[in-house]
Amino acid sequence: MRKSIKAKPFPTLEKARNAVSSFLTPLPNLYYIDENLKHTLRQYQQFALFHLDWSQRQPDADEEYNQLMFNMATGSGKTDVMAATILYYYKEFNYTNFLFISNTTAVVDKTRDNFLNTSSSKYLFSSPINIDGEIVDLKPVETFPINQETNTIYLKLTTVQSLSNELNDPQENSLTFNDLKKHKIIILADEAHHFNAQTKKKQREENSWENLLDKVRNSNEANRQLEFTATIDVDKEDVYEKYKDKIIYKYDLSRFMEEGYSKNVFRLQANNDNMQKLLNAVLLSQYRKRIARKLSIPDFKPVLLVKSNRIRTSKAVKDEFLAMMNELSTESLHEFLVVNKKINSNSRALSMTYDYWLSQDLVKAVSDLKQDFNINTTINVNEGGTKGILADNNDFKNLNTLEDINNPFRIIFAVAKLTEGWDVLNLFDIVRVSEEKESNSLKQTNSEAQLIGRGARYYPFIYKGKRSYTRRFDNASSSEMKLLETLYYHTINDSKYIDNLNKSFDKMDLIVNQDQDYQTFTAQVKASFKKTAFYKNGNLFYNKTEEVPDSEYKGIGDYGINSFSMIIDYNTSTTENELRSDFLQINESNTKYDNVADFSKKEDYRLIKKAFARNKFYRFDNMKRYLPMINSIQDFIKSPNWLGKLKVMAQVPNQYDINLSPMDKLKVLDVALHRIQVSIVKNYRKERGTNEFLQIAVRDAVKDYSKVVPQPSNRKVVSELIRPKKMTDNDWFPYDYAITDQLESSLVNLIGSLIDDFKKKYNNVYLIRNEETISNWTLHEFENKDTKHYEGYMPDFILVLDDGNIMYQVYIEPKGEQLLERDAWKQDLLESIRPENIKLMGENENIRLYGVKFYTHGDGRGVEEELHDLNILD
Repeated sequence: MRKSIKAKPFPTLEKARNAVSSFLTPLPNLYYIDENLKHTLRQYQQFALFHLDWSQRQPDADEEYNQLMFNMATGSGKTDVMAATILYYYKEFNYTNFLFISNTTAVVDKTRDNFLNTSSSKYLFSSPINIDGEIVDLKPVETFPINQETNTIYLKLTTVQSLSNELNDPQENSLTFNDLKKHKIIILADEAHHFNAQTKKKQREENSWENLLDKVRNSNEANRQLEFTATIDVDKEDVYEKYKDKIIYKYDLSRFMEEGYSKNVFRLQANNDNMQKLLNAVLLSQYRKRIARKLSIPDFKPVLLVKSNRIRTSKAVKDEFLAMMNELSTESLHEFLVVNKKINSNSRALSMTYDYWLSQDLVKAVSDLKQDFNINTTINVNEGGTKGILADNNDFKNLNTLEDINNPFRIIFAVAKLTEGWDVLNLFDIVRVSEEKESNSLKQTNSEAQLIGRGARYYPFIYKGKRSYTRRFDNASSSEMKLLETLYYHTINDSKYIDNLNKSFDKMDLIVNQDQDYQTFTAQVKASFKKTAFYKNGNLFYNKTEEVPDSEYKGIGDYGINSFSMIIDYNTSTTENELRSDFLQINESNTKYDNVADFSKKEDYRLIKKAFARNKFYRFDNMKRYLPMINSIQDFIKSPNWLGKLKVMAQVPNQYDINLSPMDKLKVLDVALHRIQVSIVKNYRKERGTNEFLQIAVRDAVKDYSKVVPQPSNRKVVSELIRPKKMTDNDWFPYDYAITDQLESSLVNLIGSLIDDFKKKYNNVYLIRNEETISNWTLHEFENKDTKHYEGYMPDFILVLDDGNIMYQVYIEPKGEQLLERDAWKQDLLESIRPENIKLMGENENIRLYGVKFYTHGDGRGVEEELHDLNILD
């Protein structure tokens, strides 16, 4: 019996993961990557580099870790990781020659824009690249020069076909195998699943791409081959055997989607003809655009893709579509809306769309639709034929800049799949065209699943002045807002096709919801609870916030930074790593402290200035954005209000029996300044909490509500399912149902088990379920912490206990173990809520507010015990 994919071991991956999670493994200081990439690396991207760094520090790296693979989900930013590896190998190991290779011209052209075109919106590096105060030039080359310039990185980009021709039939000024022997090279192989076709065949041909890359890699023992793909077929035994020791990092698509880095994906299946499906998609797309306009989201242009299997069909559908839009009238649109509102009543998205347009001025609506969907806003990329969707340079430019303000295109007609290399974020609708000879094969649906996976990339639009790279409306009360973070796949309704499509989704680990198959769970406030005095006259509480004027950011302490000393662990922490810092155990008996820099001493000023020059954050114009009260960089370094009193020390092992070198001290200062930078940016916010708690009426916070729960159509089991829990017989729960996930349900069960004990002491006991969708109160940190958090949050539950004289209200938050470290500040906030620390505004002298530790599975943090310790529970 064949093992499942997930059960198969990947030894190198496991070794790297265990090493990186160990406190004994020093992590690389990636400050130069943070400073020189356009995008800040996400946590999982950083860990990909940590895994790589571990492998390259091993004594046998030349033999064991010279060919590695990053198996990362479509849209997860593999190109960002690639760009980071260029900087990494240049800085850490002095590599200056990089060979980027792929199987298509489209991917090569896209990557050329990413790596070399500084005027492109897709360019990934800072301009210029500055590492440790030195400007580094990134140059495109056809061959790697013998005499290389200092501070220069050479990059050759080519298809594997071109490289094969070049090496096997050398021409003047082309790369040869002899040239390769003279240089140590990093090979960056993108879409690398194409490079194991011979492995799948179990018999290699002499001129195969795999053999070619093996020859290139083996031409110099210092060479490295880094492969990147989302779709390595490790369920095939030969492919697994080849890559089981080469996969250095995995980041699955389902995890990528569950962590909010993608759009949500829904499938709309119907028997409609093509024009009905297209008009539905156009109306939904334009509705989405209007929602964005209503929310003051700038430059939000949703794009629609029409996918066919045949060029002839695609061209015909495009012509028919343009004719339909040209002939669209207020009468025909009204008739379409009325008829289809009845037909598609089981589709939440389309029902919302029809209701919206029926409430609008249809004369204006038709005018807008014709302006946005016409021959000038339509692009047909089928002329590329078998060469691919991006084979034509004009098509490539138009399709690779769809998010740009001046790009007019709203609808794209294309044959076959959205191929590798198309980097688009504002695709929100894909329409699968019906054809005379339908292809329902698994091969066909595999390509469609890949198309959807690429289209699911999140579009980081600006809302309320902030750009987000993860979904922010999952819990929004407005279903309209969710449309801005949802991709819809409009497809045919055919049982065999749907079955194969779901198999393809499973193979890709892609979570796709069926629009007709969502569930809405409703929780109603019990009539009995509405009769209580607590509901009629009672209050819940949240703390008041206040604006922080720029004038109060007058010293480094206002950013939560200790102005007197900073200790940097030079043994295990050469860079800030939030995931591990709280757990780092320092053994005082085995370490000593070395002075690195005293900001008050003139003799240390030169070293400090050099460290500042290495970090581009510390340019005065940039600093002034976050430090409005500083007068100059010199003032920031020397003034006692800022860093003038700071002493930076390194904690080193006792066996480190030599004094720190100037370069060692510089590295320690790099870490210290990066830590200061993070705190400055994090703490420069405009609002902070106070210890004054305001009241909100219970009747305004406890209301009927509904929760829409998408049902994944291709998954029978989903972690943390949200389900209704019947509570009609539990008088202590205000709602008839508790709509909860497994952890929240566990907390409800715990409180239920304690009810008899509570009722021995209290006349009234209620467990209030808070829903952000019906109330907008939040708690804010109000104690003066070293590291401040200004964002507010709402705990999931409030336990209310009233003995007739005193009412206790206890904030309780269930929290999964994977979130404990990230959200530790929220627990600190809860634990700071004590009667002696706060002031209740209004006539509430008989109210006592408390917060307790996070509730985890099995009450691992002892919430019940804490209730006893606080004398709330006897």
